[in-house]
Amino acid sequence: MAENKAVGAPTGLLDQAASMLAEDDHVVFLDCDTEEARPVALHLRDKNLGILVINSNVDHEHATGGYGDRFASCAKGAEVLGVTTLREIGADDLPRAKELLDDETYRRVRHVVTENQRVLDTVATLGEAGPTAIGALMDASQASMRDDFEITVPEIDLACDTAVKAGAIGARMTGGGFGGSSIALVPLDKADAIADAVRGALAAAGMREATIFQVTPSQGARRDH
Repeated sequence: MAENKAVGAPTGLLDQAASMLAEDDHVVFLDCDTEEARPVALHLRDKNLGILVINSNVDHEHATGGYGDRFASCAKGAEVLGVTTLREIGADDLPRAKELLDDETYRRVRHVVTENQRVLDTVATLGEAGPTAIGALMDASQASMRDDFEITVPEIDLACDTAVKAGAIGARMTGGGFGGSSIALVPLDKADAIADAVRGALAAAGMREATIFQVTPSQGARRDH
């Protein structure tokens, strides 16, 4: 409510849920419709993997500009398609959406629909094949945010592309877009080389220097007695 009403940013439950419900070496699988959440094991330690955060240092504001526009586009798409939220449609509904919506709104809707499916596919893949198998899903998410939702920036795109070429399993923007950070899933023995490659690519392109650091999915907020 503070973000939505006081700040004016039409954000959701993601950040708060991750901060409160996280568990060590797990991701949080969150259903924003029902507010149900459950931890999903990552097994990063078992596979000697880590997560690099690549902060583009491009500032962004969610109370103004593109973030609110994307929210409005999704609401428009849902209204035209006769549903309360885009959660109610799937890939089979996209041909009808293409017929009914203008190109921009359709691409916004397509991102949400395909991203929802990628989340389900990622959870399934983590359980069946482990973290080394989710790279293609991360990369597809990044491409969809870049091309359909159009919320990335050149610094993010270059960082993700470079990280994957340098040996990352997958990389994608994280957060609300228009700046901020991306994450790369990396073998720990390649983490430094991948970070150096990203820094070098950004410098060669004349872009601002990124802040890069490694993180570990950890226990969420709790009372410390």
